[in-house]
Amino acid sequence: MEHTNIPDELTFHEKEQDIPQERTGRLFTTARIISAIFTPFMVPFIAFFLLFFFTYLNITPLKYKIIVLSMVYCFTILLPMLSIYLFQKINGWGIKELGIREKRFIPYGLTILSYVGCLLTMYRIHLPRYMSGIIVSTLLCMVICTIVNMKWKISTHMASGGMMVGGLLSYSFIFQFNPIWWLCAFILLNGMVGSARIIVRQHTLNEVEGGFFVGLFCGVIGILFI
Repeated sequence: MEHTNIPDELTFHEKEQDIPQERTGRLFTTARIISAIFTPFMVPFIAFFLLFFFTYLNITPLKYKIIVLSMVYCFTILLPMLSIYLFQKINGWGIKELGIREKRFIPYGLTILSYVGCLLTMYRIHLPRYMSGIIVSTLLCMVICTIVNMKWKISTHMASGGMMVGGLLSYSFIFQFNPIWWLCAFILLNGMVGSARIIVRQHTLNEVEGGFFVGLFCGVIGILFI
């Protein structure tokens, strides 16, 4: 009887051990999905979208909005992602390689070139300063992240999130509105993204916090003072 009970006990303990492993797997998958959705490339486009549809700029003609949003999409999402994808394919890199600090300089450089092109185009078509300030902030953030990356693998996801918070505070000052509800939503979103980056083991807590404060600094300086 004792002999027949041993397998049952082992099976029971094995099932107990499988439960947290399954939960960890689901959590890891969810974190990867969050990381994939809320990429740093989305920030400028989202910022312009919110600016056009949730401020007094919603009175601008729809054609103007579409032209500007299309330009921002091409320069800040399509071109960087396409160039980085082609670079990965040429060099046989995967997502894991892009997570290595020493191999992030080329993707950073390709992204910076795209943002410079966007900024020059905005200057040529004479977009208002408070609009081009979004790209200035993003470009400043990418340059600082590239420099910091020489010694420290800072989180660009959280740098982008911090920039959204800094941009929100800056525009609340420019347009004189109460940002409290948007601020709560952005902070909650940043907490979710930061947790996801730690769960997928791409960054430590210090790297996540460092990225957020770099982005916060750039969001304020780039829009209000440069």
